[in-house]
Amino acid sequence: MVKTVVITGATSGIGKELVKLFSTDSKVFASYRNENLVENIDNVEYFYMDMTNRTSIEDAAKLIKSKTDKIDILINVAGCVVAGPMELIDGDSLREQFEVNTFSHFEFTQKLIPILADSKVINISSMSSFGHFPFIGPYGASKRAMDILFNAFAIENHKNIQVISIKPGVISTPLWQKSVAKNEKTLSDCSGYEKEMQFMKSNALKNTDKGLPVEKVADFIYKVAKKKKAKSSYTIGRDAKVAEILSLFPQDLINNIVKLGMRVRIK
Repeated sequence: MVKTVVITGATSGIGKELVKLFSTDSKVFASYRNENLVENIDNVEYFYMDMTNRTSIEDAAKLIKSKTDKIDILINVAGCVVAGPMELIDGDSLREQFEVNTFSHFEFTQKLIPILADSKVINISSMSSFGHFPFIGPYGASKRAMDILFNAFAIENHKNIQVISIKPGVISTPLWQKSVAKNEKTLSDCSGYEKEMQFMKSNALKNTDKGLPVEKVADFIYKVAKKKKAKSSYTIGRDAKVAEILSLFPQDLINNIVKLGMRVRIK
């Protein structure tokens, strides 16, 4: 029987690769925000969704429920990065970070619960959710919050909906270039943090090419989605596994290690 898969953030990076993989054997509903990035792919139906607009999220859920009475796999991919020193990040940017990476996905999932029984919900989290990455605090916090909210849902729900968190390390995706553009004002107007922000910017641009191939990550997620009984959490990449191990240390020790690492790398 053909499975039904819903993928958010489906026109670039991991989402785009997942659409290609699942379209070979499933009916795919794929979200977009930029219509120019929509492709003509067999078994794929694209739908518009703006993660910062609650009406858009509700309309997208209604559309999907009008098209199918069963979702087998929901993959929450869409996201953005708010970066910079915490003392300089304004409240609106912080709220937007959580709207896009946390609240939108949970609200979208809630609205699809009537057709999610016996399904898998796969969230693309991040190694930054382990909580010890400087200057991307809002991003890590939004991913951690998503993990906590969905894990509570996994424990509580009566519909046998399994929740899986995928925590990749650095991946070669357009997200890095987008994050530099999105945070240009903070990166360029950061009195007292100029060296750190220059390092963050150059490192982000390098990550566009030096990270894990997006195809490898998408293939891993595809295989997890196909498992009859998957684990609730996976890390992908050596850096993500190191971050997971480091998170087991006392917080003061973690902070000292990270501070030392930043000083060495910036020099």
